[in-house]
Amino acid sequence: MAQQVGGEVISADSMQIYQGMEIGTAKPTAEERARAPIHLIDFVPPDGAYTVAEFTRDAARLIEEIHGRGRLPIVAGGTGLYLRALTEGFDFPPPPTGRGVRERLWAEVEEIGSQRMHERLAAVDPVAAERIAPPDARRIVRALEVYELTGRPFSAERDVDAEAAAKYNCAKYVLSPPRRSLFNRVESRVDAMMAAGWLDEVRALVAAGVPSDAQSMQAIGYRRLREHLDGQRDLDETARLIKRDTRRFAKRQITWLRGSEGYSWLAPAGEAAQRACVAMIVTQAGRIG
Repeated sequence: MAQQVGGEVISADSMQIYQGMEIGTAKPTAEERARAPIHLIDFVPPDGAYTVAEFTRDAARLIEEIHGRGRLPIVAGGTGLYLRALTEGFDFPPPPTGRGVRERLWAEVEEIGSQRMHERLAAVDPVAAERIAPPDARRIVRALEVYELTGRPFSAERDVDAEAAAKYNCAKYVLSPPRRSLFNRVESRVDAMMAAGWLDEVRALVAAGVPSDAQSMQAIGYRRLREHLDGQRDLDETARLIKRDTRRFAKRQITWLRGSEGYSWLAPAGEAAQRACVAMIVTQAGRIG
């Protein structure tokens, strides 16, 4: 589609940003990247972090640059929070600046455990505690850090600033194939990724020293494969769990997008239907100025 309309793609995938994670994130191939410019992929080290606020800033800058070149910005990807933050305008709390707070909180995790820390979070930010699982020490620490440094609950990062909602003239689409077709594609894609060397990719990340609590290691499949390398389960069971997790994630994506306004839902059931959907979007894109 980018080729047909003279566009450039801005990825809204929160895991394709990481370097060294080609297979498990289904990152665009070199051939695909040669067909049209694709931005915001493969630029964050796997032990680094990247926030929704940073994505919003970077994507907004790219939209201005692409538009200035007389080309059409096309935002594509499945991270719903990225899409809503960009198109609806989220009000983010200021970024934390006190590293000592984070270090102290991690020391407390080591001393009393993530369950107790989760209980503390529930006392100051019950909304965030509801969204964050008790074993997820990294997000618990982040939420408590934001609260201590800003005085605002971490859950405020999801607040919507309605005044910024109409910044872009955009058409929004969801390509949602029939459920059975979607799940069959999930099964075959996981099998293809495993055959392509996904386990070796994770093994290389571990060897490079990427910690298990890194943001990148929370991507679907990477945590499960790391658990396999740690001896927690065999490879067949690991693949089964990755397929199950991916199906669940797809359902959550659909639920998230159905709760968002302004999307046109398209259901391509085969190659002919996919071509028809692309043709319709291309026609619509010609009306966006």
